[in-house]
Amino acid sequence: MRPMIERFGSPVYDLAASAQNTKCAHYFTEEQNSLIQAWHTIRALCFLNPPFDHIEPWAKKCMEESKLGLDILFLVPASVGSEWYHNYVHGSAMVYALRGRIPFDPEHPKWGYPKDCILCCYGFKRFGVGFDTWKWRT
Repeated sequence: MRPMIERFGSPVYDLAASAQNTKCAHYFTEEQNSLIQAWHTIRALCFLNPPFDHIEPWAKKCMEESKLGLDILFLVPASVGSEWYHNYVHGSAMVYALRGRIPFDPEHPKWGYPKDCILCCYGFKRFGVGFDTWKWRT
């Protein structure tokens, strides 16, 4: 998380988390159903690492909420051939293909997620939209 904070700033709200895995002081739980919340009213940098089994509604919500002025860091598998990517990410966010595996297990910080991931930066007028790579850790 530190390299992301250094580059983009500190997220204030985790849009899909639990007390055990949140990366922010404030967060929506599964019971609160983040997808029905008005994210843009938060008016602060948000982070989202959604459940990977059904990414499309999350990507759509990111696109919609960013048009209302919210900046969102959306961390997901790099499924650039999927419909959700084409419909809700491509042309709507600055996308960084992350070089280096992301360790999601704090017990084993050297074990990385076995697939490529992307960080989609919605909002962030200073970055625009596009695609690049980012070696997020040294």
